Amino acid sequence: MERRTFLKAAGHLAAGYALGSRLAPALYAAETATDEPALPRRVVGTTSMKASIVGFPGLGLIHHEQPECTALVHKAFEQGVNYFDVAPAYGNGDAETKMGIGLQGLPRDRYYLACKTKMRDAKGAREELEQSLRRLKTDHFDVYQMHHLRRPEEVEQAFGPDGAMEVFHQARQEGKVRFFGFSAHTTKAALLAMEKFRFDTVMFPINYIEYFKIGFGKPVLELARKQGLGVLAIKPMCGGAWPPGAPRSRQWWYRPLEDPQDISMALRFTLSQEPVAVGFPPGWLDLAEKAVQVGRAYRPITEPETDKLRQMATAALSIFEREEQQVALGKTGPAWPNSPHECAPIC
Repeated sequence: MERRTFLKAAGHLAAGYALGSRLAPALYAAETATDEPALPRRVVGTTSMKASIVGFPGLGLIHHEQPECTALVHKAFEQGVNYFDVAPAYGNGDAETKMGIGLQGLPRDRYYLACKTKMRDAKGAREELEQSLRRLKTDHFDVYQMHHLRRPEEVEQAFGPDGAMEVFHQARQEGKVRFFGFSAHTTKAALLAMEKFRFDTVMFPINYIEYFKIGFGKPVLELARKQGLGVLAIKPMCGGAWPPGAPRSRQWWYRPLEDPQDISMALRFTLSQEPVAVGFPPGWLDLAEKAVQVGRAYRPITEPETDKLRQMATAALSIFEREEQQVALGKTGPAWPNSPHECAPIC
């Protein structure tokens, strides 16, 4: 590292600790390429992956036709994005198919490909794994994850006899999966999964509204730090639930942030929380482009900016409090019926 770069990073490091919070400083497992403008990279937990701090949200491909999808995938790669995430639940396989075609022509050893399964049983997980490999035109996934864990019963099933985790271990032996992870929408499910197995990654919502209103994300970040896991942060650019009767800027189950300044503060807040390695924009690729620009100019969140986000959170509506309450009461059923996480078709 050049002396000028080191001194600049060290200054950010001191500023981060001066805030008295568990912020991820500029030197926290981060690498910046020499080409300008650069998209910084961070080591993901204890893995060997050095991922771009902004990941590509494969869900966004459901809004575009294949030629545009291919162009957008290649553009993201050229801008420095090297972590691509997708799932069969996104558009009932539509996103996987489009990403598989879109990634053609890119060197496979220069990007990480992550996929997921909602199947909790071994048979279903195996079928979905093989289907995803075919759709994405690859022989392996760098990260394979259990998708959208909500209830403890799901975790127990995945780890039980004939559970999905059996397939995860088999797939690693077969060379089809490098690292294990999961995504979760409730604290209870996430902590139980982390207690049962030492995963490599955990994908969880780390968002300023949820963090300040209900403390959502804090226990998961704390345990991830202790276990050395890389956190893949989802919903960093969420502006909360749509207020009743409010006009919608786009048809989506939550209100994405649109203002560049708000996006910058919200995304940098998330990326400043240790041990977050990667932040994922919402499932809209125009917003992903804005996130990449924030990533290129990344600097840790400041105390005045944090205070402003805390004030913004006061007037916002949580999108995860309902799910947390449902699970606490042992209830089932969708928390947000129009969420792409709740249904297989494009919705």
